[in-house]
Amino acid sequence: MASAVVPAIRVQREDFDVAHEIAALTKGRADIGAVVTFSGLCRDEEGALAALELEHYPGMAEAEIGRIATEAAERWPLQGLTVIHRHGKITPGENIVLVVAASAHRQAAFEAANFLMDYLKSRAPFWKKEHRADGSEGGWVEAKEADDEAAGRWKTSGE
Repeated sequence: MASAVVPAIRVQREDFDVAHEIAALTKGRADIGAVVTFSGLCRDEEGALAALELEHYPGMAEAEIGRIATEAAERWPLQGLTVIHRHGKITPGENIVLVVAASAHRQAAFEAANFLMDYLKSRAPFWKKEHRADGSEGGWVEAKEADDEAAGRWKTSGE
């Protein structure tokens, strides 16, 4: 099921406003019946984290996110799709990622947002380094097998 939706993709250092992004996607639109958002925040486990530093290759990250978002727009009947991923030093409680999926019906919006987050978590080319509250090096965050397993459920028989 092909979609005419062109996903809006941004990789940026600056924070984003979730409500503003929803309003921008839905303004003047009467064909949207459902908007599903996912906002990922930097979490501090047990007070040990001062910041999480996200690195990426400019151009490469946007292209890969764009590829994944275009696949979502082709798999589900979406009226709009926005994906924002931050880079740089992000402190606990701050936004890291936002997915806004809009569709005529909720199921497509939920599934598209879920698909995007599973793939962003496991395949987007970002590298995460922890900065500890005690000043020590936390090192690079390893990928989790559970994230790969979650993304694997979306594979089609031809992949």
